[in-house]
Amino acid sequence: MSKKSVGYVHLQWTCPYCDAKNKGVDKKCVNCAAAQPDDVQFEQKAQEEIITDETIIAKAKAGADVHCAYCGTRNEGGTAVCQQCGADLNEGTKRESGHVVGAYRADAAPSVACPYCGSENPADAAVCQNCGAHTSDTNKTQQQQPPSPPAQKKQKLPIGIIIGIVLFLIACCGFLFLSNRTEDEVARVDGVEWKRTINIEALAPVTHNTWEDEIPSNAIRVGTCVSKKHHTQSSPPSTGESTEMCGTPYTIDQGSGLGEVVQDCEYIVYAQWCDYTVEEWAFVREMTAGGTDMNPYWPQTNLSTGERNGAQNASYTVHFAADGQSYTYQTTNESEYMQYQVGTEWILKVNTFGSINEITAP
Repeated sequence: MSKKSVGYVHLQWTCPYCDAKNKGVDKKCVNCAAAQPDDVQFEQKAQEEIITDETIIAKAKAGADVHCAYCGTRNEGGTAVCQQCGADLNEGTKRESGHVVGAYRADAAPSVACPYCGSENPADAAVCQNCGAHTSDTNKTQQQQPPSPPAQKKQKLPIGIIIGIVLFLIACCGFLFLSNRTEDEVARVDGVEWKRTINIEALAPVTHNTWEDEIPSNAIRVGTCVSKKHHTQSSPPSTGESTEMCGTPYTIDQGSGLGEVVQDCEYIVYAQWCDYTVEEWAFVREMTAGGTDMNPYWPQTNLSTGERNGAQNASYTVHFAADGQSYTYQTTNESEYMQYQVGTEWILKVNTFGSINEITAP
């Protein structure tokens, strides 16, 4: 996925001395005038608004602030020398940046009451508009997250389903056991059958569908095309139809007291899905030969112009008789079939279901 920038917003920091809230770009606390600490953590405001001031946007794009290695002064990103002492800022320390501070808060935040005089103030107000007291205690209360609900217990399968699964497994095991449990039967070949078929094919128009750029060159006709999802990609395509799909915006700390609001986006790319017609060898009819002897042969096909022989298939059936019981065995192997001459005797391994598992010579 690619990151799409929505814009920049102000972050805030909490004064460690008086707990007052300050704009991220403020170098000193608006309540007690204490300097912003080097290790202060920037936070989201209760309500974020996209900045339109180009000067502030330029500061956000300049990168993280740098603290002078000699006097500790905070300098804006991209500055070469300290604005306080003139020292080379290549030896300074960049403020940490790049971490996600939270989902973008575009909705209006509810106002908060001053803990001292009760007056309503904007959610991100540093001090009460009525009495001047700082409102951080109230803000903390408003921004506390509700406790997580207790973890739900995993649902257990109903006893009926468990019993059903057990019975199914027992039935499968029983079927396998009975299928492989055999008894020997001495049987005589009572009759035989054979059948052979040849498919006749001819060139005929056949319709398929595929992407427009994958239609084969031998297509004799291209039919209807419709727009269809082809794939997704992280960057917008240079040509063609596409739809941008973006996730929930979130704010990333830029290390300057400002945050960038971004969205993770991907692009659904569409292409033309088309019907096309080509000439292919297709089934026309079936020629069949059969008999009840040991002399199988292939049927005469008598091809017409534009026809050819297609797939060939053969099946052979042997009928056994043993003590009043009859068994049927089928194979596609001609050499095996030719062994079972009428009247010869064989040992059949017959399973519980009456099927022949194996045939051996006596």
